[in-house]
Amino acid sequence: MEEEIEKGCHEYSEDDEAKAFEEEEMIFSLLNAHEYNNSIHQVDHLDSKNIIREDENFVASLQMKVRKKKALLDFRCMVEDAILGNYILENPKVNLSKKEMNKMIEQLGEITLWGVPLLPSKGHEGTDTVLLKFLKAKDFKVQEAFNMLRKTLKWRKDYKTDAILEEDLLLDLDLDKVLYVNSVDKQGNPLYYNMYGAFKDKEFYKRVLGTEEDREKFLRWRIQFMEKIIKKLTFKAGEAGSVLQITDFKNSPGPEMKELRAVSKKAFFLLQANYPEIIHANILINVPFWYYTSLLVSSKLVNHRTKRNFIFVRPSKVTQTLLKYITPENLPIEYGGLKRDNDGEFLPEDSASEVIVKGNSSRSIKIPVSEAGVTIVWEFTVVGWDVTCREEFIPEDEGSYKILLRKSKERKMGECVRNSFYINEPGKIMITIDNATLKKRRVYYRSKTKPFVPNYIINNIK
Repeated sequence: MEEEIEKGCHEYSEDDEAKAFEEEEMIFSLLNAHEYNNSIHQVDHLDSKNIIREDENFVASLQMKVRKKKALLDFRCMVEDAILGNYILENPKVNLSKKEMNKMIEQLGEITLWGVPLLPSKGHEGTDTVLLKFLKAKDFKVQEAFNMLRKTLKWRKDYKTDAILEEDLLLDLDLDKVLYVNSVDKQGNPLYYNMYGAFKDKEFYKRVLGTEEDREKFLRWRIQFMEKIIKKLTFKAGEAGSVLQITDFKNSPGPEMKELRAVSKKAFFLLQANYPEIIHANILINVPFWYYTSLLVSSKLVNHRTKRNFIFVRPSKVTQTLLKYITPENLPIEYGGLKRDNDGEFLPEDSASEVIVKGNSSRSIKIPVSEAGVTIVWEFTVVGWDVTCREEFIPEDEGSYKILLRKSKERKMGECVRNSFYINEPGKIMITIDNATLKKRRVYYRSKTKPFVPNYIINNIK
């Protein structure tokens, strides 16, 4: 058995190790090549010290790449051996017959995590993606990553996680306002919202967290929700393989709600231990002081990589920060984007345009409409607002009058202007943004035309 396992591992990794060795040789050849060194002296108009520094960074980057690739190869081999050697979940049982051992190995060969086969020799394109998550969580320390993987698999077996999606948990409660998935980020990863404000309702709080049994059920529901999100991930190269979490503490009940804090803490550590790198970033907004204090107390238990995934955002920077990760079309209007629930006018595919309004200046957005007899719909939002806006229709015919559609007062984050106008002659919609502040403002807008339907036809349809 041991000879078979060793042979399988060797056959699996030989080519990959050869490639890694070639890359390592390439690094050292770069360091020793005379042509490479001489090229530095041939560039007279550049600073040679900067070039040397860039070269050193380049070599260091290649060395890190080789290190990570070697770690993945070693991890693959270790997982392959553990599965075929019948100790991926626990130490192998020595009292089994050969037939029983072969049957168990065959069963372990089908073991999966998050729907992805773990046996590397199966050649599934998602296996490396999953294994890399454990390596990244442990800074590419292979043995530590392997130990973490084994503990995760054992926890899933004990917690019966693979069957959790079939369970009916807290279905009589409106938990959609606590956790929900809404659209995707710029990389196509699901957006996972965690809303603490829902627990400000004392009656709701009591129903969800009133007893120890309720709290355990809520914790299990949290894990079930995470498993549902993972179903949306493919773990294929270039596709969704992680989640962007937005945690909003607006209207949160406060530190006196110790039951919520205890459950949240327990859920956090379960996710950190058993779902490494699934949440690639956690953006925390409207964070109260008590949460900072709580996090400081437990910071020694949070691994370094998880800490780096936390992004604390000041209230004035919420929209600006979220737009680094999310397009305005997929960012809800309450956070300064254009997305509305059950929107009957625009789809996420209706892309927005962007303009910059410099400080202490004005800028106009022109939306031409060449066809009469249609209705034009438009909307826009300004990052940071503190501006005034004017919307008007300007006909092509110079003999016609301009029509002031709306003059807005100063607006705040969470507001998105939407308007519509029936076009009875060609012209253009003019949106003028007056920015009296010293900071530039970013404006996102989009528009579309649709056929005009008279009211009497709508009434007849009803």
